[in-house]
Amino acid sequence: MGYKTLFFGLSCILFAHYIYMPIPENIEEPWKVRMIDAVIKITSLLATLFENMGLMKFEDLFIILMRIQNTEPVSDENITVIDTDFSDIPVRLYLPKRKSERQRPAVIYIHGGAFVTGSFKMLPYDSINRYTANKLDAVVVAPDYRLAPKYPFPAALEDCVLVIKFFLQDKVLEKYGVDPSRICISGDSSGGTLVAAVTQELQDDPEYKNKIKAQILLYPGLQAIDTSMPSYRENEHGPFLSRKVAIKVTYLYLAEDEELVNAILRNEHMPEESRHLFKFVNWSDLLPEKYKKNHVYTEPVLGKLNASYPAFMNSKATPLLVSDSQLQILPLTYILTCEHDILRDDGLIYVTRLRNAGVPVTHDHIEDGIHGALSLATAPIYLRLGLRIRDKYLSWLEENL
Repeated sequence: MGYKTLFFGLSCILFAHYIYMPIPENIEEPWKVRMIDAVIKITSLLATLFENMGLMKFEDLFIILMRIQNTEPVSDENITVIDTDFSDIPVRLYLPKRKSERQRPAVIYIHGGAFVTGSFKMLPYDSINRYTANKLDAVVVAPDYRLAPKYPFPAALEDCVLVIKFFLQDKVLEKYGVDPSRICISGDSSGGTLVAAVTQELQDDPEYKNKIKAQILLYPGLQAIDTSMPSYRENEHGPFLSRKVAIKVTYLYLAEDEELVNAILRNEHMPEESRHLFKFVNWSDLLPEKYKKNHVYTEPVLGKLNASYPAFMNSKATPLLVSDSQLQILPLTYILTCEHDILRDDGLIYVTRLRNAGVPVTHDHIEDGIHGALSLATAPIYLRLGLRIRDKYLSWLEENL
């Protein structure tokens, strides 16, 4: 009984400590955000403790908490929901029941989760995909790609490409009544990363070029070269996604190496031969003045690691590294960024580069936005910010698909 009381007391102290940590002044529903942020920070602390004790890896606790949110494929009066597979990769389909006089649009939604956690089964993703299918009278396809660290890069990308190529077959589109000229790929966070990489790859393939009408990237991560951009500095401790946790978990997709993680935290992880890529992510040239503030650009330090990690220089892992000529062929694009997000500048730089390349881009910047807000638009949380992001996303889809 004494240990339980001690544990409970320590938990209350930790919760009180984290819930009173400063958050940006313009945040809507600040107490709700504080509570969620405190839970995430305590989870991170426990994950670190359990890893140091040898009980489980850091990411395992987050994976357990994500799986608690999994749902079954439940149909309703408007939507038929089916779990099946495309090219042996699990997908969840959302098929509108009402009759349609014309072929429907299709949305392929790639979930986030830092390449390590997440699933189409999770309540937040099931809710947004169900809502999308119903609101737009659209077929929605949600793939479950393989996750790191068991399946590192390029497993997730390969799975998403296979699913989309399978879906784009004439016989499959005909089966589900999909208009082949009205197909969009969308995703959030690491799902947004995969959207960018998949779209670039499909546009480079003569067989699939121009088969995607639009791409949607919601607060995406798009580069791994510079982890000291203004947004990384300003939002180092969150809310929700801290720099340390993001680097520790996300980079399991690229390379599982503790020495590498520490080098990334110091921004000293790139090899000598990577300098030519810096121009693609140089925030001092590519960020709008508003976001540079008083920050001084410092080039990432080169050649500190003995080992080389080629994924960091591969545009299939970090889509910002493609040339301007490759960007020119990309389809209609919607990008949403959040002010209080370490990944903010990745999205802002992509907006700049796409516009410079002549790609039609719609950009929404949420001044009080935080990373992962869309996933917090479902019961029992109902973060109003998440609902606003959902509505912006669907409004753009309705107008452009």
